[in-house]
Amino acid sequence: MMFKENEYWAETFLELDLKSKQIIGVEFDDCTFNDCDFSDSRFFQCRFIDCRFINCDMNVVDFRGSRFEESIFRGCKVTGVDWTLLDYSEFIKEAPFSFYESVLDYSSFFGVTLENLSLKKCRIIEGDFREATLINADFSDSDLQGSQFRHTNLEKTDFRGAENYNIDLRINTINGAKFSRDEAVHLLSSLGIVIE
Repeated sequence: MMFKENEYWAETFLELDLKSKQIIGVEFDDCTFNDCDFSDSRFFQCRFIDCRFINCDMNVVDFRGSRFEESIFRGCKVTGVDWTLLDYSEFIKEAPFSFYESVLDYSSFFGVTLENLSLKKCRIIEGDFREATLINADFSDSDLQGSQFRHTNLEKTDFRGAENYNIDLRINTINGAKFSRDEAVHLLSSLGIVIE
């Protein structure tokens, strides 16, 4: 199924196969996408308002020029997505989306301002968070193996239960951030401190 209308409201889309398709200028309001395959698709200048993506494959999706507002990704594979290409012009700071129990490996959030961003119980291998402003973000219980934080504002960010992160205290802002006691020891490695 390709989208024939310019706007969809309160629709549920189940098991759509739009692999490698191109969708331009479609608005989705209060829509739910269940078990859909959008891998390698391009959503150009689309809008997603209060949408839910559940168990969807969104590997290497291009959202260039698209906008999100209060949308949720749950149990999705959203790898290799460049989140810097979205249209953030209507959002001053607040994150327009949240991720739960999803895979975001090789995703880029380089330089974006996304306060209150939720990435709970996610796997984010080699994610790029350099130069981003992520005040009050929530990375709790997430795996951040190889993810990059450099000149990143992580004030009041929640890392409790997160693992495999490498955050250099000298080049990131972490005032008020929360860490689990056992994992917080890794923060000291950036200072050259050896704990035995």
